[in-house]
This record gives sequence, C-alpha cells and structure tokens, in this order.
Amino acid sequence: MKRFLALSISILLLFTILVGCKADSGQDVGEPEEEVVEESTEPAEEETAEDEVGGRIILSTTTSTQDSGLLDYILPVFEEKYGIEVDVVAVGTGKALQMGRDGDADILLVHAKESEEEFVAEGYGKARFDVMYNDFILVGPKDDPLKLKEKFPKDILGGLKTIAENEFTFVSRGDDSGTHKKELSIWKEAQIEPAGDWYLEAGSGMGDVLKITDEKQGYTISDRATYLNMRDELDLDIIIEGDENLFNQYGIIPINPEAFDDDVKGRINEEGAQIFLDWILSDEAQELIGEYGVEEFGMPLFVPNAK
Repeated sequence: MKRFLALSISILLLFTILVGCKADSGQDVGEPEEEVVEESTEPAEEETAEDEVGGRIILSTTTSTQDSGLLDYILPVFEEKYGIEVDVVAVGTGKALQMGRDGDADILLVHAKESEEEFVAEGYGKARFDVMYNDFILVGPKDDPLKLKEKFPKDILGGLKTIAENEFTFVSRGDDSGTHKKELSIWKEAQIEPAGDWYLEAGSGMGDVLKITDEKQGYTISDRATYLNMRDELDLDIIIEGDENLFNQYGIIPINPEAFDDDVKGRINEEGAQIFLDWILSDEAQELIGEYGVEEFGMPLFVPNAK
C-alpha cells in the first residue's frame, strides 16, 4: 500500500512539472496556439507616374479633333497608362468655352486663340498652352467651276471675293466654332459681309459641313485633318491652301475650380485634368500627335508644338 501511494505521488509530481514547463514556454494547455501576424514596419511604396490613377475627366473639344480621328488614336494610350477615362464632348470652340464657363468640363482642347486668352483672363481657365497646329483649306468641286485653284492657289481673300461676286454656294459652319471664327475673320479682312441664298449656315460640325458641301457641290473652309480623314467619301478637292491667314493653332486649358461656388467646384476633376495636361504636353503625347496620319496620308495631320 505504501509503495502504491508513493508511486501515485511521484506520477502527480511529474505531471505538475510538465505542466509548469509548458506554461513557462508560453503555450496554453489544451488550447490551439494562435498564429501571431506581425505588422510590417516598412513604409508603403510610393505611387509612381506609371501607376494607374483612376477616375474620369470631361474633355470639351472642337469637332475637328474628333472627326479627324486624332482622339481615337491618342486617348487609348493615356487611358491605359493612367486608368483615367476621358469623356469627349465634341462641339464648336465657342460651345466648348461656354461649357468651361458653366463648369461642365474639366479641360478644353480648342482652336481660337484670341477667345481662349479671353477665357483665361476671365478666370475660368488656369492657363493656356499651345499643343499643335495644322492649317485650314478651301475645298470645293473637283471641276472647280470658278477656277479658283488656277487663279488664287494661295490667296484665300481672292478666292472668297470671287465666290461672293458670283454668289456661288458656300457652306459655313455657322456654329461659333474655331473654324467658323476663322472664316468670319477672313470675310472681314476681305471687307465682305456674306449673306444671301448662296451663303448657307449649317450650324453643324466639320464632318457634317463637308458632307453638305459635297451634296451641294459648293465651297467651304475646313481644317486639313478632317478633310483628309474624309476625302475618300467626298467628291471635293483642295482648292486653296498655304495662305498665312489659314494657320490653325490648337490650345489646351485646364478649368480653374476657384472660379466657381462650392457645388460646381466639387464636380471639377482638377487632379485628373492636370495629369492629362502634363501628358499631352509630354514628349510621349507630342510624338503620337506628330506621327498621326503619316502612314496613311504621307504627312502628319497635326504638327506638335508644345513648349
């Protein structure tokens, strides 16, 4: 009996020692050990320019940048790089500027420099930057009934005077666009106020005006890029080109949120607009602009000239 009691005490002591050892080692008896996840003390990697930023911006621009195919060529590169979706609203320059005044756009790409500078001076635009240029041309019937190409190959004033004198069909944009503003400035320089049945105001974008001109077999002023992009659909030729009055500069303007009350300010994507501005003025975007049209037409449809 004494031997049995001594053996029981020895077993009890051994069990107590084993439990004590586990407790000292930090392990809970009878409970599964929880995995301890240590938080990293390393700083998070900074976002690089190549990382996607995300978001959405509204680009209000002239119809010529869309009808020419340029935006379809360059915007996918920007969207893929930054993850920013670009919603394009293609209207005349006058309407694009008004969208800016109403706070309905984040950034403008237009081509009426005097009006653009006025827009910035009013405080609606943060600044204006040159992006690219091309030129305007007078296009008309391939048989050129007024023989303008022969008489005035590089003289737009002479060409318009002849059209007015003969009251030959001329189709105007009539939409306060950059092209329309340029056309009106040339009529003014020629000291002519166009009016009458021969002078048709379409109130439409460049692509539609070219189609109307083709249907009427009249003359119109077009930006070169849109005409070249559509020429296979048209029975129209370039009649007058190369006149210094036909120079066509494009500018870009990010909207200034501080020009608006808090409600409008809150919907303007200032950061996204700045990213797009920096990109379109960068070497990458300028190279894309400069190569557009070369393969198909043997010449760029726009010449990049960001500074």
